[in-house]
Amino acid sequence: MNDPSPPTEAGSRRRPPGMTDVARLAGVSQKTVSRVVNNERYVSAEAREKVLRAARELGFRPNTAARALITGRFGRIGVVSLGTALYGPASLLVAFERATRAAGFSVIVANTAAGEPDSIQSGIDWLLEQGVDGIVISEPIDEGQRLRLDPAVPVISFGSALGVPPERVVPSGASAAAVGRAATEHLLDLGHRRVWHIAGPQRWWAARERREGWREAHLDRDLEPPPHFEGDWSPASGHKAAALLPAEATAVFCANDDMAIGCIRALAEAGRRVPGDVSVVGFDDIPVAAYLTVPLTTVRQDFEGSAALALDALMRLLGGEAPLPGPEDDAEPRRRLVVRSSTAPPPTR
Repeated sequence: MNDPSPPTEAGSRRRPPGMTDVARLAGVSQKTVSRVVNNERYVSAEAREKVLRAARELGFRPNTAARALITGRFGRIGVVSLGTALYGPASLLVAFERATRAAGFSVIVANTAAGEPDSIQSGIDWLLEQGVDGIVISEPIDEGQRLRLDPAVPVISFGSALGVPPERVVPSGASAAAVGRAATEHLLDLGHRRVWHIAGPQRWWAARERREGWREAHLDRDLEPPPHFEGDWSPASGHKAAALLPAEATAVFCANDDMAIGCIRALAEAGRRVPGDVSVVGFDDIPVAAYLTVPLTTVRQDFEGSAALALDALMRLLGGEAPLPGPEDDAEPRRRLVVRSSTAPPPTR
């Protein structure tokens, strides 16, 4: 009697679970499973949870390519990011990825480099080639040309960008200009005659807006703003700029916390106390800001809130609706000044 033949590789390979298997285990129709997989509306929370629980138990993974052929959707959102480790852009990207995944979408990122020509446009074009349902531009910079957008794929931006309609720019509860002005007014209200500014690189729209807010705070009080210094977001550039501050400078608004930290170090090396001789304000509220030797007064940003708002606007556009404009003065704004120990009235001369 011959021994039975060993199973072939093809025979031993299990068929991956499909939507029929999920429907059977969840006790729902295959149509309901399809609606959950495609993130459609009109599915009760109870049914959605049953489907998701069954999918996890079976190890079900939807076939993205097949779903795209059937529905015309990829279940994927593209993000054009500057590819930087800076706290603000990195935090925003992480928050958006988390919110998108929770909504049942995946994220594909096109990293660009500041200074490269047409880097944002190249990122958009690459994402369109990969197949995405929508695109988000994170922390755009001015590349001197209008972006060419595909009308079939909605685009949302986390800041001003040439070619992106204003209604597609994610509102942050308060513009960078408004909060930059509030930070400067805080120092002027303390009695400082003028506030010096260490700005971010002016190709960044966010840096321009923060500088504009600083400038407006002076002009609103019939004050001529002093010259500003341009940094590159790094502590080293803040340190270098602070070394150029004149002796009469008693207050500095820095466009991000890293430059503020470099500024404080340079002031200490020059024998100038913070806030005894010079008050300093930053922007971002990085985790270390509250734990510096002199806790830093800074502007706190709510990256999770902005990410949720952007995703909601994108989902509305995908559903054929207009994105709802966000309030410019929330009860709990997503950008607000956090006052700590690095600011005080100017010294008495």
